[in-house]
Amino acid sequence: MYPPPSRSSVFIFLLLLSLFPLSLLARPFVLVLSQDDLKDVQNDDASPLESDSSWDDDDFGGTHVKPDDELDPGSWRRLFEPSTSPVSSSQDSPLESYYTAVGKMISSSTFGDARLMEEASAEIETAANTEGDPHARSVLGFLYGMGMMRERNKAKAFLNHYFAAEGGNAQSKMALAYTYSRQDMHEKAVKLYAELAEIAVNSFLISKDSPVIEPIRIHNGAEENKEALKKSRGEDDEDFQILEYQAQKGNAGAMYKMGLFYYFGLRGLRRDHTKALMWFLKAVDKGEPRSLELLGEIYARGAGVERNYTKALEWLSLASEHGLYSAYNGMGYLYVKGYGVEKNYTKAKEYFEKAADNDDAGGHYNLGVMYLKGIGVKKDVKIACKCFIVAANAGQPKAFYQLAKMFHTGVGLKKNLPMATALYKLVAERGPWSSLSRWALESYLKGDMGKAFLLYSRMAELGYEIAQSNAAWILDKYGERSMCMGESGLCTDAERHQRAHSLWWQASEQGNEHAALLIGDAYYYGRGTVRDYERAAEAYIHAKSQSNAQAMFNLGYMHEHGQGLPFDLHLAKRYYDQALELDPAAKLPVTLALASLWVRKNYADSLMVRAIDSLPEVYPRVEAWVENVIMEEGNATILTLFVCLLTVLYLRERQRRQAVVAAGAHEPNEHVVPAVAR
Repeated sequence: MYPPPSRSSVFIFLLLLSLFPLSLLARPFVLVLSQDDLKDVQNDDASPLESDSSWDDDDFGGTHVKPDDELDPGSWRRLFEPSTSPVSSSQDSPLESYYTAVGKMISSSTFGDARLMEEASAEIETAANTEGDPHARSVLGFLYGMGMMRERNKAKAFLNHYFAAEGGNAQSKMALAYTYSRQDMHEKAVKLYAELAEIAVNSFLISKDSPVIEPIRIHNGAEENKEALKKSRGEDDEDFQILEYQAQKGNAGAMYKMGLFYYFGLRGLRRDHTKALMWFLKAVDKGEPRSLELLGEIYARGAGVERNYTKALEWLSLASEHGLYSAYNGMGYLYVKGYGVEKNYTKAKEYFEKAADNDDAGGHYNLGVMYLKGIGVKKDVKIACKCFIVAANAGQPKAFYQLAKMFHTGVGLKKNLPMATALYKLVAERGPWSSLSRWALESYLKGDMGKAFLLYSRMAELGYEIAQSNAAWILDKYGERSMCMGESGLCTDAERHQRAHSLWWQASEQGNEHAALLIGDAYYYGRGTVRDYERAAEAYIHAKSQSNAQAMFNLGYMHEHGQGLPFDLHLAKRYYDQALELDPAAKLPVTLALASLWVRKNYADSLMVRAIDSLPEVYPRVEAWVENVIMEEGNATILTLFVCLLTVLYLRERQRRQAVVAAGAHEPNEHVVPAVAR
């Protein structure tokens, strides 16, 4: 028996801004810290901070951010956003064959052209093995991992990703880190995720945090997620067009929103800093104060304009005067770095404190960095840790990164590599390689299921749970229209089922309850895999742990029939009752199941029980008979006419009987003596 927790135990719940699911499928990531996690440290010169290289970077973030093409070399951005990827012929000429081959691969996915895909895969293999191109190796690893135009081979996929990562390909580093984390090889996974998270966090803003742009889940359970998709249509969206019209008519709030959408790339729009700057300036002219802070960001980062720290400070100061407290973070950052002003740590601390005092997560984060590194204050890791916890609790992604480093290095928190790996992964998934999600969604909205499936598959390999479930759902929903490429051409039904099964399984491992339910169904019915009741029960238990009513009902059924689980009618009833508690819509199936339990308990081995047990075998036959015989066009017409004839005959007979009864009611009864009038 476990000892009860002491009263001094402190539980701090960090509702981390889950970078996987926003909806029903995967639960939010929750970090629970106890007093045991908070390590006692001495705030002196012996702190590991000075000796650990992972703390040598600029923890405030920075304005000197490299272009996405440099952060994500070998990215497919040139093919999807050519206007944002300037090509230097002298520098990029060795990559021409690589991009030509990838372009063919993408085109083949659109049209389902197996010959073109075979040609593309051969060119990629030549570039990888003959020329040693790391980016071609990365794509070759993807082809082996998916089993596209070659036999699926995890060993060869891993080997190609390993050498691609050694050559600097960031997406292969993501794929390797995910592979290591699935195998609980946290020491290897944490190093890669730490490097990738650092790239991601240094591209974040210095003042106002960007909205968390989640990859869109295109399905809601078994149905298309129409509401989310409606909000992702970019300039084609009717609501956006109305907003644009209002902005053009001089509405200041609409102007600000237009700038916001273009600056961050919201609502399915491509980022456009030039348009964002235009709308923010127009909004300011109309007296909209919220644009001031973002204008400060734009000039500090040189986003669409020449970098100008003096102008940045002016805009940020104006924003703070209008009560936009997050602007103090940008001002404090400029004083910490000495950009456009003389370095002044005291002033920087004052600005960060003003932001924090007004419940701004960035203010807490920046104060945490100052105390962590002893910048302008006495170094105090405990205070730093508390600041990061508050910031993370408010959803500050840079705070997740600092807590990950604390778990990684054992500074301020006890060393915990699994936790460090999970937190680094959350941050790393916001890196420039996440653009794959936007391109996939754009393709899906245009009806290009093949291209959408290819892009989501590439993203799934990098460990994105939403991409794994989206790719699996496209396979299940659209079948042949998914243009899935198998070992020697378009996927067979068996290859599609197997690939969907693999993708759903990976998503279920990351907390997707719908995926876990589908995996259970696959093992229970033998869809895309060998029938295995025990593994089905394991999957249902995993989904049940996330309060899934359907999984609970299924577990009750398996206990009732002793399939993969011990025969136990009491446990079966408990699961049925829990399913009804979680989902009132389950009342009818649960009522029928409880009635079946009552019959089984009171009339064991009777004819009625045998009839109930035979239903799963009889139902498919009845369903097939209805589909093949009744629903056939000619038979359905004859049956309809026959039913109509029976209905007419029934109504005529009913009318005749009513007439007879009515007539009988008016005839004198010879056995009744009429009353004598007095």
